[in-house]
Amino acid sequence: MNKAGTHDIEIRDLYKIFGPDAHRHIDAVKGGLTKAELNDRHNHVLGLQDINLTIPHGRITVIMGLSGSGKSTLIRHINGLIRPTAGQVLYDGLDVVTMTPAQLRGFRRQKTAMVFQKFALLPHRTVLRNVAYGLDIRGIAAAEERARHWIGRVGLEGYEDYYPRQLSGGMQQRVGLARALANDAEILLMDEAFSALDPLIRMDMQSILLELQQELRKTIVFITHDLDEALRLGDKIAVLRDGAMEQVGNGQDIVLRPANAYIAEFVREVNRGRIIEARTIAAPATGERLPEFTVKARSKLDLVARRMTKAGVSHAQVRDGEVLVGIIDLPSILEAMVNPADAASDD
Repeated sequence: MNKAGTHDIEIRDLYKIFGPDAHRHIDAVKGGLTKAELNDRHNHVLGLQDINLTIPHGRITVIMGLSGSGKSTLIRHINGLIRPTAGQVLYDGLDVVTMTPAQLRGFRRQKTAMVFQKFALLPHRTVLRNVAYGLDIRGIAAAEERARHWIGRVGLEGYEDYYPRQLSGGMQQRVGLARALANDAEILLMDEAFSALDPLIRMDMQSILLELQQELRKTIVFITHDLDEALRLGDKIAVLRDGAMEQVGNGQDIVLRPANAYIAEFVREVNRGRIIEARTIAAPATGERLPEFTVKARSKLDLVARRMTKAGVSHAQVRDGEVLVGIIDLPSILEAMVNPADAASDD
C-alpha cells in the first residue's frame, strides 16, 4: 500500500519574518539584525532565521524546542501552509515555495498528511468516515476498505461506528494517525501530536508510531517540546531556539556532544543510559581472550548493565551481527552514564 519515493526534503536558507513589510527587512536580518532589534525598531517578528536542514527519506526527524522556538512555524513551511520570506523547501525536484495554488493543493493531498495536537477530527463523522475523509475527497474507490485496514492497524477495530465524543483522547489520536496513514502520503507531518495525552497514553502512541515506522518507512517530521520524546523517536533531531538552529544530529550527538551551553543545559537531566549505545564506548579488542558474554552493538547502556549484572559478568564483547566491535565493562558503562557536569559538581 505504501508507495514512498526516494527523496529527502531539503530546507535551504529559510527565513520567516512576520509583519506587513517583511521583505523590506530581510537584508537587515541577513546582515545581523537580531530578533529583539527587529521587534523593537520595526515591530516585526523573526520567526525563522537561516534554517538549513536535510530531512532524510524514510526516517523520523524530530524538530524540537521550547515554546516560541519556531518549530511549528517550520513544519508548516513544508506543506506550504506558511510561505517563507526567503528560502527554499525542495522535494522531488520541486520547490514548495514556488508552487502554484493548484500544485500546492495536489502536493498536500497526495504527498503529505498531517497529525495535529488537538486531533482535528470531524465531530459529525464516525471513526470510519473520519479515517476515510481524505480518500473521499480524492475520490478513491476503495476508501472504506482502506480506512478499515488502518483502523485495525492502530488498534481500533470494532470502533468504526463510534463518534469522536465517545472516544478517549488517546483513541481520538489513533483515529488521527489512521486518517493520515490511510492517505498513503510519503510525508507525515506530526505537530505536537502526542502532547495533549497523558504520559502513559503518550508512550503507548510513541510505541505504535515506532512499530508502524519499522514497516512503512515514511518520511516523518515530528514536532515536540519534550526532549525524552525526541530522543525516543528521532533518527535525527534538530533543536531550535528563537527561530535559529542550535544543533542537528542523532540522539547520541545531542547528548554526548552538545554544540553549546544551551544544548548542554537542555540535556543535563537526560538519562544517558537510555541513549548511549554499547558500541559508542566499546574499547578495541586486543589479543587477550574474548569474554564469553555478548551484547548487541546498538543496545542501550542501561539494558546492557542490567543484563551483565544479572548474568554476573563484568566484561562483554560487543557485536554488530557477526562483526566484533570491541569490549565493554561495567565500570566504563557506569562512568558513561554519569553526566560530566554532574560529576564535576560532586568534586
